[in-house]
Amino acid sequence: METTSDSGAYGSGIAKKMVDTINTEGMKRSALEFAGQLARGDFAGAVDKFDGKMKTVLPEDNLRAVWQQLTAQAGSIYMINGVSTSEAQGYTVVVVACQFAKAGMDMVMPFNDQGQMSGLNIRPSAAAASLYRPPAYVDRRAFHDTDVVVGNGEWALPGTLSMPEGDGPFPGVVLVHGSGSHDRDESIGPNKVFRDLAWGLASLGIAVVRYDKRTQAHKGKYTPEIAAKVTVKDEIIDDALLAVRLLRGTPGVDTKRIFVLGHSLGGMLIPWIGSLDAGLAGLIIMSGSPRPVEDSVIDQMTYLYGLSGMMTEQQKADLEALEAQVARVKRGDFDENTPKKDLPLGMPPVYLLALRDYKPIEIAKSLATPMFIFQGDRDYQILAGKDFKAWKEALHDKTNVTVRLFPGLNHLLIEGEGMSKPEEYSVEGHVSKDVVKVIDEWIKSRI
Repeated sequence: METTSDSGAYGSGIAKKMVDTINTEGMKRSALEFAGQLARGDFAGAVDKFDGKMKTVLPEDNLRAVWQQLTAQAGSIYMINGVSTSEAQGYTVVVVACQFAKAGMDMVMPFNDQGQMSGLNIRPSAAAASLYRPPAYVDRRAFHDTDVVVGNGEWALPGTLSMPEGDGPFPGVVLVHGSGSHDRDESIGPNKVFRDLAWGLASLGIAVVRYDKRTQAHKGKYTPEIAAKVTVKDEIIDDALLAVRLLRGTPGVDTKRIFVLGHSLGGMLIPWIGSLDAGLAGLIIMSGSPRPVEDSVIDQMTYLYGLSGMMTEQQKADLEALEAQVARVKRGDFDENTPKKDLPLGMPPVYLLALRDYKPIEIAKSLATPMFIFQGDRDYQILAGKDFKAWKEALHDKTNVTVRLFPGLNHLLIEGEGMSKPEEYSVEGHVSKDVVKVIDEWIKSRI
């Protein structure tokens, strides 16, 4: 009897394994088909592979917009380098390694047990992300990196402290990310904006903390229901203040010389952060807009669609739809129950509502904290002729404010020529040495 029982259990195990293998192979085929559909522009067919929640979160029009933005940066997809699977939180995760014209990207697709896609994350390939050649201005002998944790509990964030060698006390800087699910290096293609800044400033005697953004470190917790309720305070501001607290408690760091530097959306939020911590020694806005996010979205998409010299009929229609969505936000004709598909770039209504009354320039005017605002003149995401000009004109009589426009630099503060294009983000580069030098000089002039 014992032998028969063992044999039956063994047989059942083999049968289950065979079923799991068949299901996994089906998911791999589905993932490959999905990649092909995106490449062909069959967004309706691609969306058919989504589960119910994903169809709501990323409907056909939004998926098309995401893909167009990606291919504008990385070029067309022309090769599949491999497919792999793993298990995570009850899902089968299929990773399709793709080679685009300008970069290697991984499509990460979790499937539920019905074989439907329950998520989508397109990121630089693991191989590309692991390559990093420090810029010449970094001196690895001048500092050391230490693992740190920002905050505590279920939302604690892993980070890195780049600490100068010596006794100190050293001034300290917290780096605050832009929009999107960023790692601590703010990796964008092969570029690592925050590692450049951290290592460059640490080489000059400034301690720097950078950390994985909450939506990166805990992406598995962001169900559609939770993601729909997130605001910039939850996503960015609270963690930046926790990182400041960490620096203040770090031996060797001067507690009276703590600065916060925000990039892009993080830069836009710097006045808000400064208003919540009067003890900061200085605030640094790097490529941050003083205007509402929906205004920047219109400018960016108009610029991108115009790069070819003539918009397609689809692009014209997409832009008209976006303008109508932005007009709706301007009218305040939405609430927390408005579908995301009816708002610019599918942004959650709660996110936009939390920003509706935020006026960066007005808060900046009220602050006595020293402030440094700068960007590149080739930045198409934050416009020199609108955003930088607005900061400069509104704050010209504030003696605590310094502004600087860097010629030849794009949104990542990387050098280039001609009209800035998204695909240059996929080409390896580094934050300009001049930028690192000027930040260092400004910080030390506050001492």
